[in-house]
Formats: sequence, structure tokens, C-alpha cells
Amino acid sequence: MSTVQSTLGIQAGTWTIDPSHSEIGFTARHLMSKVRGLFESFEGQIVTGEQPSATASIDLGSINTRDENRDAHLLSGDFFDVEKSGPMTFTSTKVEEGGKGLLVTGDLTLKGVTKPVTLDVEFLGTDSDPWGGTRAGFEGTTTISRKEWGVDFNVPMDGGRLLVGDKIDITVAVQAVLQQEQ
Repeated sequence: MSTVQSTLGIQAGTWTIDPSHSEIGFTARHLMSKVRGLFESFEGQIVTGEQPSATASIDLGSINTRDENRDAHLLSGDFFDVEKSGPMTFTSTKVEEGGKGLLVTGDLTLKGVTKPVTLDVEFLGTDSDPWGGTRAGFEGTTTISRKEWGVDFNVPMDGGRLLVGDKIDITVAVQAVLQQEQ
């Protein structure tokens, strides 16, 4: 049993993210407030045990900030350039104990740019579901600089301020279903 598995009590196996019980969201500064949004279409897998890992693919075209005009602008070449860039992906490179429970470091790819990020992940536990399956819950956070991925559109404001902040807070709340025990 690996150190991560034994300490946190995570059953070894391959888990598929259940998108109907999961959410990938973000917060960005806009003027003096914060705008929140989420991606409604994504998929991913978590492997627990001796060599833990996580992968995810997020459909950028599924963005929802509750404003159709803003969403259309975010899909354009000013931000995500969805027609040319494809999905945003994450592939872990290291999982270790730390932070809220796990520090999951990996490669985040957006608009053809790949850079490392570390998610501070809390393991929320496992339980049986009514359909005979086993589910695990995880919630993780990270903050990125959108400019590092070429998402650098902005509008200068009076006093040297900018319309949109550079730092983006990302929250991943995942419920995954055990597919195969190890």
C-alpha cells in the first residue's frame, strides 16, 4: 500500500469522473468585483494506489458565466480561441501528501501552451452508491496567471487599472466512480 493511499484511506483502483456530480469552476477579477463561471462538459480519470495519477479534458466551448455575450467573447480569439485551440487538458506528473491532503502537480495545456500547476486537493472520502458502485470525492484548488497561457486580452482603465485580472482561481469538485480495483 502506498504512503498516499494508506494515510488517506483511498481504495486502490481506476476511477472515472462523474460529470453530473462534479464541477470545474473559476473566479476572475473584473473591475472591482469577481466573476464566476464553470465548464459544463468535461471528462477525466483518477488512478489511486502505488502510482496515483489524474487526467482531465475540459471542453472550453462549454463555458458558462451566466452571460451569453461574455461567454461568446471568452470563446473568441481574444481569450480561448476555441475554434483553433481544442480542449483544455490536465495530466498529473506527481501526487504527494501535503496541503489539504494531496498536492497533485501536473501539466495544464490551454491554447497549445503547456505549463505545470499544482492542485491542493482534499480527499472527501468514499462511499457506496445506490446502484452498487463505489464513489470517491475530491475537491482541489489552484491559482494560475492566465497570461502564462497566452490569454492576455485586456482593456486599460483610468488610473492604470485593467478591466480583467490576471490571476484566475480554479476549483475542481469531483465525484468519481470506481471502475476497476487494483
